[in-house]
Amino acid sequence: MSVETDSHGRLYLSSELRKKYGEKFHVVEYEDRLELIPIDEDPLKAVREAAGDAFEGKSIEELREGAREQAKEDAEAGFERGKHPAEGGDE
Repeated sequence: MSVETDSHGRLYLSSELRKKYGEKFHVVEYEDRLELIPIDEDPLKAVREAAGDAFEGKSIEELREGAREQAKEDAEAGFERGKHPAEGGDE
């Protein structure tokens, strides 16, 4: 399927597509393309359904602390990947 924008840059989707995917989308821009990602009518409900009971029994503070720890680990891992030995160094 292909669609074109009008003179104002608007993109029109068929009623079939709107019924299937909804009427709100995130537009994600890549170097070579755009993607439309449907936004659920109730995003919080969608997150709860996707996560299932993974967070059940945990307090907000426990979830925050876990997220901080994970972010710190991810940042440190990224930093380690980006490190290069100094030129002329013994590393």
